[in-house]
Amino acid sequence: MAGLEGVEQPRRHGSATAARWSPAVEDERALKALELFGNPAEAEVPLPSRPESAATARRLAQVVVLRQWGLSPKMTEDVVLLVSELVGNAVRHTGARVFGLRLRRQRGWIRVEVRDPSRGLPCLMPVQDLDISGRGLFLVDKLSDRWGVDLLPRGKTTWFEMRVSDR
Repeated sequence: MAGLEGVEQPRRHGSATAARWSPAVEDERALKALELFGNPAEAEVPLPSRPESAATARRLAQVVVLRQWGLSPKMTEDVVLLVSELVGNAVRHTGARVFGLRLRRQRGWIRVEVRDPSRGLPCLMPVQDLDISGRGLFLVDKLSDRWGVDLLPRGKTTWFEMRVSDR
């Protein structure tokens, strides 16, 4: 290649790397998460308050919204992103050992809830272009149709809802 002598070229990854990112492998991981933790569409699923639980919560949301409820890939993508944001907030800001994830579907709506033992309220902050954090609730506010927090005797439930077309 002219002009690129001595510059290391990207290497092609073997099939093992390619398989890691395939939709079939991701579906398998999502189904495994469902088997290990339970179905958040049937009952609240307790997850440990660790950063890696965000990946588990995303997989659970994906398998429910896309596979079980049959909603669009775009809707699934938005729900998965917002689940990640709510879970990230629960892990980072509540000091909880465990939080709960629940997904509900009603006629024309889906609702996602993350319950934690903290009564500290999340705060929607103004976001600037160069901010590197603090965008979670901003995204929830922009992508969901409505969201809120329900205070409980011991903790709170932070939730968002999105309209869906029923078939």
